[in-house]
Amino acid sequence: MSSDEEALRRLIIESQVLQGTFDTLQRRLSMIENVLAQLQVANVTLQGLKDKGEGESLLVPVGGGTHIKAELADSKKVIVGIGAGVATEKTFDGAQESIGHQMSEFQKTRMALQQQLNQTAAKLEDVQDKVQSMMEAMKGKQVV
Repeated sequence: MSSDEEALRRLIIESQVLQGTFDTLQRRLSMIENVLAQLQVANVTLQGLKDKGEGESLLVPVGGGTHIKAELADSKKVIVGIGAGVATEKTFDGAQESIGHQMSEFQKTRMALQQQLNQTAAKLEDVQDKVQSMMEAMKGKQVV
């Protein structure tokens, strides 16, 4: 195997690794965006419930554009998940503050992932261009 062929093989492997990294980053970014959307829905829902009184009828979103009819049992507290299947009781304001903090952290993560994704895409494009150039150069040598 010539040194050109070896260099091309290494670039192809690097391209495959970068493509895998790019795909992984895209999946992680998509998951972060889904979590942010869920947190936004929770925040809007809490804002709508904040001024409701006990016993008031509600339509509660359960996902997929589906709602159930319910009555508000406690107009002062909500149950908020804090991770690992654990939940705690908070005031509406406390719950919104907690959600706001989570959203801020996820937005920072999203920005960092987006930056990594952009860098990986640029590296991938560069490597793919080099692979293409090397393959064309090698074809030119074979024709002669």
